[in-house]
Amino acid sequence: MSADRFDRLELLYPEGGLTVLQKRSVAVFGIGGVGSYAAEGLVRGGVGQLTLIDFDTVDITNLNRQVHAVDATVGHSKAVVMAERCRAINPDIVVRAVEDKFSADNEESLLVGGYDYVLDCIDLVTSKLHLIESCLKRDIPVISSMGAANKVDPTQVRVADLALTRKCRLARIVRKELRKRGIHDGVKVVYSLEEFRSLQDGRRQAGDDGDYQDRRAPLGSSSVIPPLFGLTMAGEVIRDLLAGSE
Repeated sequence: MSADRFDRLELLYPEGGLTVLQKRSVAVFGIGGVGSYAAEGLVRGGVGQLTLIDFDTVDITNLNRQVHAVDATVGHSKAVVMAERCRAINPDIVVRAVEDKFSADNEESLLVGGYDYVLDCIDLVTSKLHLIESCLKRDIPVISSMGAANKVDPTQVRVADLALTRKCRLARIVRKELRKRGIHDGVKVVYSLEEFRSLQDGRRQAGDDGDYQDRRAPLGSSSVIPPLFGLTMAGEVIRDLLAGSE
């Protein structure tokens, strides 16, 4: 590995910390506005092994908030494009792109990688719930992104246990559904304390049945909040991995 690629990190991390991170394996589920920046933070932070999971392709509407989205990548696999970007940042990284959607049907194949940490950046609530539950059952550390859409205030981004979140519609739904599965706490999340913004005409309030994505039209999403969510998640993962090595 290049001697100067991560020299500023070595000044910041505890002795041997960079070596620890280079040996860690992390998976990011969902490579959109949150997940793409989470992956960016992880590779630039020195994590040596990444698995990127997303079934979707880059769309023209992604260009305002997704780090891998440019004119040249529209129509290409999000996972593959982000993997290529990771290799361009650090040619020594071991990165795997998986073009698939997480579900109960492929849980075994997508969670057998021996991950040291999982980042849940999935939009679809049914998949999000199953991923969180599956990670907890397998004792895989997981951090989950709550609602980053319809938010504009970067000073309100927070990290907390899901049980302690406030003012987030998605967190309320996920919390309720996980309680039905016997999960009451122990899920670290990134969320926003920003006051509820009224939904515009043509959008409906999310129901409480867990079908969050299918019950509303797309919400507006800023160029700032999803990236902040993703970078915050990456920062938390790096801190936890370094703390676990002490």
